[in-house]
Order: sequence, then structure tokens, then C-alpha cells
Amino acid sequence: MFEPPNHIAVVVVTYNSAHLLADLLGSLQEGLGGLRWRLVIADNASADGSAETARRLAPEAIVVETGRNGGYAAGINAGVAAALAAAPDLDAVLVLNPDVRLEPGCGVALARELALPRDGVPGVGVAVPRLVDAEGRLIASMRGAPSLLRAFADAVVGANRAGRVRWAGEIVADPAEYERAQDTDWAEGSTQLISAECWRACGPWDESYFLYSEETEFHLRARDQGLRVRFVPAARAVHLGGESTTSPGLWTLLVANRVRLFTARRGRVQGAAYWLMVLARECSRALLGKQTSRRAVRTLVSRRRMSAPRGPEWVAAA
Repeated sequence: MFEPPNHIAVVVVTYNSAHLLADLLGSLQEGLGGLRWRLVIADNASADGSAETARRLAPEAIVVETGRNGGYAAGINAGVAAALAAAPDLDAVLVLNPDVRLEPGCGVALARELALPRDGVPGVGVAVPRLVDAEGRLIASMRGAPSLLRAFADAVVGANRAGRVRWAGEIVADPAEYERAQDTDWAEGSTQLISAECWRACGPWDESYFLYSEETEFHLRARDQGLRVRFVPAARAVHLGGESTTSPGLWTLLVANRVRLFTARRGRVQGAAYWLMVLARECSRALLGKQTSRRAVRTLVSRRRMSAPRGPEWVAAA
């Protein structure tokens, strides 16, 4: 019989997110029905009154003001630290973007995966739901681990076409794959339930990525510790989405962090080959007139930019 976790911390990281909070908070009661949970909101120095809005809409929540825009990982770490200070016996952490809307029963479906008997199989460290966008279209949220083969396929035929073949693409693009529960190398990080065991084994998220690839790094680190990342189609949520494909600065950060993560895990020789393939991909898109890729190319060929610490100033200058 399934026993709900004794205590789940729901950690929401905000940055100028005041306009999103009412709908997110309104979805939690049914989305987390059957679970015992406490809300923690970590605000990264918003200028729109996000922290004040959170206190007004959720007076029972723990609101942490970090005092700086240190990025998504820094917000998660601050929120989890506050949650652990309030309840050291935490069972799991549900990390949410403020532009997520949980569907009824989402939390219980994710929690069941963490609680399943192991029978010699490595435990689930991170459980993620089936995501759709604001129009109800499936979001291809599962990913394969970065590899030279996948980078090559991405450069030659594009991420979505390569992703139709599971071993060839980093994005799992076949809609049929999202109809069954399965393990994945990593997943889009807007909605994820992390077990306390996983958090203890892996430690805090790597704040040096600022934004993008921080969930990749954490999920791959969980797999290094012998834990699984599990896609759970019975758990459903809406993710309104961000600006990474339209903002030159954010796209450049996404691309640069992919190269940095791969190099950190696979070494400089393979990292150089990966960089070359990513550069080729961005050059081909730049020749087609994509401003985001033109900006990314300028950064990829700049040793100074690629080695500089990531942060809001880095994005603004990209």
C-alpha cells in the first residue's frame, strides 16, 4: 500500500515572477492532493514584488529572499536549505518553475515512483511528469546524455529530426515515447520531484551554470550515484515556457553551458570535438539569418567569453 511521504518541500524559484504566482499556487492544492507538503519560495532579487506577492498569496509559505540574482540553481539551493532547516527529516523536494501549473494528482503519481520497491534495481532519485504547453501540445522533455554522436546528428539534421531515433538525438522527439513510464538520462527541469536520498547523495546543485544545463548536470550526477531519473506519464503538468529560443543572450548561455558541461564530464579532447560540432550547428543556423545563432557563434569562438563566470552580466553582454 502506498504511503504518502511525511514531508515534501515544494521549492519555487522566482525572478520577476509576480504575475505567474497566483495561477501556480492555485494549482497546488489539487496537484498535490494526498501529499503532505510545505511551500518554500526562493526569490532571486526580483524587481516586481515577487516576494511580497508570495507572502500575500501564501502567508503560510517560507519565503527566502536571496538578495541577488544568482540563477536557478542558487535559488533551488537556498530554498532547500530553508526547507531542511524547518524540517530536517524531509522526504523529498518538488522543484517547480513559477510558470508551471500542476494537473490534479500530479504529485502523488510522482511520489509513487520514488516509493516503489527496488528489488535490486537502483532507486528513482528524480521523477518528472508529462508536460504540455499552454495550448496543450506535448513538450518533448526527455533527453539523452550529451554525446559526440548526438551533437553530430544535431548539427547535420537538426535536434528534432535526430530525436526521432532514440540513440541518435539528445531530445526524445517521438510522441509515442511519452505514453509509457521509463527511465531517461535527464529531463527538462521545470517540474521534478527529488528524493531526500538523491539530495544527500548528490549535494546541492552547481550554481556556476546560472541558467541552463544545471538540471542536466544534477541528473547526470544522480545517475553517477546509481540513482535513476524516471519519466512518469501519469503525472501531468503545464509548462508555459521561456525565452531561450528567442532571446540571443539566453540562447547563447544555453549553447555555451552545453559545451562547458560536456567538457567537464568528458575531458578537453572530446570537449574540443563537441565544441566544433556545436559551432558548426550554430554557424549553419547563423547563415540562415538566425540572430540567436549569430550571437552564439561570437561567444563560442571567444575564449574569454567561454571561460568567464556565468551570471546576469554575462547574459546581458552576450
